[in-house]
Amino acid sequence: MLIIRDKSPLPPNLRGSAIALGNFAGLHLGHQSVIQKTIEHARELGKPAAILTFEPHPRRIFKPELPPLRIISFSEKIRILKELGIDFMRVIRFTREFSTTTAEAFIRNILVGELGASHVVTGDDFVFGYKRTGNAEYLQKMAHELDFGYTACPPLLVGGERCSSTRVREALSQGNMALTEMLLGRPYNITGIVREGDKRGRQLGFPTANILPGRIFTPAIGVYAIRAKVLRQQLNGVANFGVRPTFNGARLQLEVHLFDWNQDIYGEHMEVNFVEFIRPEKKFDGIEALKKQIAEDSEKAKNLLSK
Repeated sequence: MLIIRDKSPLPPNLRGSAIALGNFAGLHLGHQSVIQKTIEHARELGKPAAILTFEPHPRRIFKPELPPLRIISFSEKIRILKELGIDFMRVIRFTREFSTTTAEAFIRNILVGELGASHVVTGDDFVFGYKRTGNAEYLQKMAHELDFGYTACPPLLVGGERCSSTRVREALSQGNMALTEMLLGRPYNITGIVREGDKRGRQLGFPTANILPGRIFTPAIGVYAIRAKVLRQQLNGVANFGVRPTFNGARLQLEVHLFDWNQDIYGEHMEVNFVEFIRPEKKFDGIEALKKQIAEDSEKAKNLLSK
């Protein structure tokens, strides 16, 4: 999949693509339905299927002090879009200056002028442009005026309710990994490079691989049964996502203990899939109490993962 950023020109053969437009903060099943509809139109037209999206997320520009809304990292977004069959992604750098672009200017100058869109697909609740004045109804009007196709996808329902990024974030905040997986169509994961820590886990008899979560929306703090992918292997384990209060920690990180594994993986990329919440993180009175709890957590995780 080709990635085209702001200052890179669009190759002539990519003009006239069918384009899915949105932030796609989580690439949940609702987003995937928009993308699949885009691919259908692209194949019917004999054109490439494209994504037009924005980086960084507007929340990072206007309210950087608040937790990020993005549910997956940019690299994870690229991986999933490639698997779904998207041919290229046009990435617009979101800035305060760009945020003043009117809905009409965005359609005329970017969708039509730069990309020559043959068909545009969004969710039915998509809004865009200065002061969020652009919506599905306005896109339909402009599509008729400027002669391109437009589809507003109806909401995709999961459990009788709209599948949305808001709903995914609510499930994550509750540690409800089963619902999160239903909404995403895949397990929630955190990926990153395994960092060298203070090696306390090894001293406790439970060595851990440590990952910083990055700027994404994270799940409830606590202990989870997990499955990890590293060095082309899939391994079961138990993980603590939190700040390690027993050791007066302050930085949020993911500590993963892999079962039946003693290989050095510092510096390796690891994907950690969250399977089930076990318990909240808590502060223990001493090392022995912590060791006992980790052993219990590990057994519980093994039982959960064996089902």
